[in-house]
Amino acid sequence: MTSALLILSWFLVLRSMGRPHYLDFSILQNSNLPIMAANEKNSIKCDQNKQILKVFMYDLPSEFHFHLLGWRSRDNSSVWPDIRAELPRYPGGLNLQHSIEYWLTLDLLNSEFAENFIGRSAIRVRKSSEADVVFVPFFSSISKNRYSKLNPNEKKSVNDLLEEKLVSYLISRDEWKRSGGKDHIILAHHPNSLLYARMKLWPSMFILSDFGRYPPNIANVEKDVIAPYRHVVRSYVDDKSDFDSRPILLYFQGAIYRKDGGVIRQELYYMLKNETNVHFSFGSVQSGGISKASQGMHSSKFCLNIAGDTPSSNRLYDAIASHCVPVIISDEIELPFEDVIDYSEFCIFVRASDAVKEKFLINLIKNIGKEEWTRMWRRLKEVEHFYEFQYPSQENDAVQMIWQAISRKVFATKRKIHKDRRFSRTIVSRERGLRSVSMPRNFW
Repeated sequence: MTSALLILSWFLVLRSMGRPHYLDFSILQNSNLPIMAANEKNSIKCDQNKQILKVFMYDLPSEFHFHLLGWRSRDNSSVWPDIRAELPRYPGGLNLQHSIEYWLTLDLLNSEFAENFIGRSAIRVRKSSEADVVFVPFFSSISKNRYSKLNPNEKKSVNDLLEEKLVSYLISRDEWKRSGGKDHIILAHHPNSLLYARMKLWPSMFILSDFGRYPPNIANVEKDVIAPYRHVVRSYVDDKSDFDSRPILLYFQGAIYRKDGGVIRQELYYMLKNETNVHFSFGSVQSGGISKASQGMHSSKFCLNIAGDTPSSNRLYDAIASHCVPVIISDEIELPFEDVIDYSEFCIFVRASDAVKEKFLINLIKNIGKEEWTRMWRRLKEVEHFYEFQYPSQENDAVQMIWQAISRKVFATKRKIHKDRRFSRTIVSRERGLRSVSMPRNFW
């Protein structure tokens, strides 16, 4: 009898400990946490209503953004163009591939007068206290591309001066001091942009093309976001092609002789240049190069995306826009939105060590039949809009996908900020604010 009572008492204790406990999220007034509800069987369900990212954008002087595109305020009364009346153009050619900063800034400006929020993933808010993240509208890629060379009688380039000004501006802001910059969004899509500022502003969330030129304690997949390039070849609109109507089996056109991880390009060139139905040649944007690449990719079943000076290039996104199945040979590549997109459904991945084996790559491609290729081709047509940059932005295009990727980082960022505040009362006041060091030992 005693044993039975003992067992029953332990059962009741365990049962009481196992009961679910519910948190009233209404007490978190400034939270975007998913609202949870219990059904009559005590199972918990998540409210699927879409949460819109609240973004505070600094009103940086125009020298940091649209001034770099040639825009000037007519009466110096505003740092922003009235995009309902005039839309400053971003330079064309290869400049466009790193134009992410431009499209995200336009989308935030547009959110202030948009009639509805259908398809929108982020809006601009005027009070930083209401924001999930803080956006820094510095057009770092075009600054690097066009303003990094020294002019006569100059000791520093325009780009270097802007980077120094940006650092000084940010570390003086209360928004930066509150979080140590961890909730700040900084765009550095060109791999050589922000060479100085990145080492000062590393706690922030960078929007990058890859991590090829960043040490892992400055930029990494845990805190930062990989964004797609803007493709430069024309989209394949109303694509009625099929496996048999694309005569080129495997296509590559671009720079062949590269340094670092890109030396594999020349190895593959010598292995593939004489293969039947393979186009592997040097190419550039000069002399109609983009038009030729568009025609070539639209006529090809598979398109090579090989590591160059960095792990990524816009060639992958040109292939997607052309519905040419990408063959990715880049062991260190990080892909945008890979937490929600399965690239194996429409890409072929080949390790570099395998690709340089005699006949390995060409035999692999030749063994992919019509049915499998058609399945991947159809999937390319389904996902291509995830990589399209446009204004106005449309639902689930590249702009909205980037905002959504940022949103998925918000909880982890807030947790890090809150954790860092545990001992804030014991920190001497002069130690607060920016803590920028060249090589942070432990970031995340």
